[in-house]
Amino acid sequence: QVQLVESGGGLVQPGGSLRLSCAASGFTEHYYGVAWFRQAPGKEREVVACISSNEANIYYADSVKGRFTVSRDNAKNMAYLQMDSLKPEDTAVYYCAADRVVCPSSASYYNGGTLFDYWGQGTQVTVSS
Repeated sequence: QVQLVESGGGLVQPGGSLRLSCAASGFTEHYYGVAWFRQAPGKEREVVACISSNEANIYYADSVKGRFTVSRDNAKNMAYLQMDSLKPEDTAVYYCAADRVVCPSSASYYNGGTLFDYWGQGTQVTVSS
């Protein structure tokens, strides 16, 4: 049974940093892509970043390019989202998702997350002074 568990959320001031972690279990091999999504109150879920199994494909939403960095450690079955220069508009519940997919290069293909069957429970990120 595949399970994803996020951690690392919290309250941070604008301009600050947070590192989210996603622990994966139940996959029998490492050939799965991992994506980070977020959902703010009253808004649709949106993709933030995605990293393929061999890190050959990496996608970032325009809103986080240059500020967020996605990475993974296949030996530890972990994925990470380093978030720097955080803004109040980054406030949301962040989810990691995984499936046997290659990260698409266009936001439209993520379609709110329908590419991914496996999801974590989410972790709250609040950016506020």
